[in-house]
Order: sequence, then C-alpha cells, then structure tokens
Amino acid sequence: MSCVNVPYSELEDRLNRFRKNMDNLNPEWKICAIFGKVNQFYFTGTMQNGVLIIPRDSEALFFVRKSYHRALEESEFPQIKPIKSFSEIEKEIKTDKDVIYVEKESLPIAHFERFNKRLGFKEVASLDTALLKTRALKSDFEVNLIKKAGEIHRNAFEKKAPAFLHEGVTEAEFGADLLREMIRLGHNGVTRMGTYNAELYLGYISFGDSGNYYSSFDGPAGVRGFSPAAPLFGSFEKRLQKNSVVLVDTGCCYCGYHTDKTTIYSLGKIPDIAYDYHKRCVEIQNKTAELLKPGETVASVYEKVMKMVDDDFNKDFMGFGSNKVKFLGHGIGLVMDEYPPIARGFNEEIRENMVFAIEPKKGIKDFGMVGIENTFLITCNGGVSLTGDKDEIIKVD
Repeated sequence: MSCVNVPYSELEDRLNRFRKNMDNLNPEWKICAIFGKVNQFYFTGTMQNGVLIIPRDSEALFFVRKSYHRALEESEFPQIKPIKSFSEIEKEIKTDKDVIYVEKESLPIAHFERFNKRLGFKEVASLDTALLKTRALKSDFEVNLIKKAGEIHRNAFEKKAPAFLHEGVTEAEFGADLLREMIRLGHNGVTRMGTYNAELYLGYISFGDSGNYYSSFDGPAGVRGFSPAAPLFGSFEKRLQKNSVVLVDTGCCYCGYHTDKTTIYSLGKIPDIAYDYHKRCVEIQNKTAELLKPGETVASVYEKVMKMVDDDFNKDFMGFGSNKVKFLGHGIGLVMDEYPPIARGFNEEIRENMVFAIEPKKGIKDFGMVGIENTFLITCNGGVSLTGDKDEIIKVD
C-alpha cells in the first residue's frame, strides 16, 4: 500500500494550530527550532536530516542537509532550502537572539550546541507542551490513516495470528511470523516511541508467565525479550505450553500513524479466574471508552474509572507486582505514546478526533496476564474502536 503526500492545506493547518498553542502557553515567544524527524514530518510531510525554523511573524523554513532532493519530491512545504552546515542558517534568522524554543525533552545537548555555535541564542526554552497539544488533536486526514492501521491490526490479530500458535513454538518464532504477516498487510514495520530512551520492536509477545516478567518499559505487560541487551519482542527460549495464555500487545504503523492493540489467546484449558479477570478488563475498557467524551478531562475519566475498581481487583491490575503503572491508556498517533495519558493529574480537555489506546490488564500469579487493548477515536458519543471489537480470549486449539 502506498502513502500519499501530506497536502499543503494539512501542513498549513498544523503550523497555524501550533503557533496558536505557542501564543497561549508562551506569549513572549519569537522563534522555534525543530530537530526531531517525527516532528519535522508532522510539519513538512518528509523525514530528512535538517532543522525546521518557525519564526513567530514570518514564514517557516525547512533547512535540509540530506536529502534535499527527496524532500522536494515528498513535501508540499513551501520553503525548503539546502544547506551543508548549520552556519548557513545564520543569515536567515531575522529575530533577536535572546530565546529559542526547542524540543527539550528529546534534543541532545551536543547537537544543539553545534547548531547554536554560530547562531548564539542566549537562552533555551521548551516548545514541547505546545507541540504535544497540537499533535493530540487529529485531523480527518490523520484519522483516515489511523483507521487503515487499525484495520491491518484487526486482520492480523483476529484472522492471521491464531494459525501461527501451536504447542512448542517460541515467542520469537511466533512474533516473526506475525510481523511478516502484518508487513504483508501494510504495516510499515516501525513502532515509534516518543518517550526519551524508550524502545519497542513491534511490541510484546509473552507466553504464560512472561506476561508478568520484570520490565523497565512504562507499560503494564511484562516481557522476557531476546536478551538483556534487547529486552524486546519475545524470547527464543520461551515455548508455548498446553493450558496457557498468550499475550500479544503490539503497535501497527501505516504511513507513519500507529494503532495499539492487545489480544489474549489460549491454548488448551485455562482456569476460570483468567476468564473472569479478562471479562472485568473488557468492562473497564468499554466504560473508559464511554466516558471519553468531549468536555471531560483525561484525569476526570481516570478517577471515575478507578473508583469502580475494588481493592482486590486492583492488586496486580495494570501490571503484576513492580510492573504496575498509574494510567489506563494513552494518546496515540505518530508515536505509540502520544500525549495525553489517561492518568491522574493530566487535565487536558478531551476533544473530538483525539485518539486513545485503552489498555486494562490484570496479572495472575504463576500464570500470566489477561486483559485487552484497543485504539479508540473520540466522537461526541465517546470512544469508537478502530481496531475491532472481538474482545474475548481467542481459543487456538
């Protein structure tokens, strides 16, 4: 499946909304510099090596080191200029050199110092919140791409994955089969994260008690992974046994836009408590989606849902033991962990065309993890699933 270029009207709208958010949050701002490729893609429609300069009162300029010619082919952004070094940008800066706003959450200090060596800005401030708020609200163009990712995800998990599961297969073998099939269906093969130092390779493939294994990743599921050097994807040693569960929690990316989905499969007979806990997680997912309506805040939704979770169920809910996390879901888009999380303290107002992944999960000692995750589009009536509604545990024997 081929992707169309991002239309100029779309790029223009994104830039205008970002500037308005900067005006509201940083009234004194005069100039921004964007270095991250995902953010550059958001504003220009292409991923190249360069820097995007956004002045408050004049045209934004995308300075490209490599590849300028590819940028011209892919982007409808009006001002793309080739450079060989950052020093060539100096003559284009028409504002004073007091404060420049950058992606402080992710920009390496050394890279900024190379940029600023000739430009000489005196202070550095953060544009992160304004950018996160801008990206959180999706356009119809973006929603259509997320819907396509969701359809790929649903087909892969519901129609293809069960055929790859059998007694004796390893997590890594099953994951490789699933990844290959997802790419055949149109998945771009990348799973991008926004959080500093966070990594995913497709997602988590966890058989049995792997779902409760220790994980430094900020999510409820556990994973053994390839090795200590790559605690990702799935293990070459962990084999699927009879009478156990499989947790598959992965992203799917289409034309840069992600969905997030978790499905539980069973091989053989599993205990009734696993079905009971799973059903409760599905109920929590559906209630959360129902409450995610325009005018609410993500913090208020989190508080309302968590009041419904009794103390007994809350033990090992949203992560087993030390894996427990303090959210019910998260925004999603150009990265898996898009702003805002569904968590306490985040008073971001929910608006139509926001997109959230809702992921209630419950660990069971010496058995594994059950639960659900789907990606939801916010409408006036609440969240609508984009990744399917087959929420039950899927039997594969």
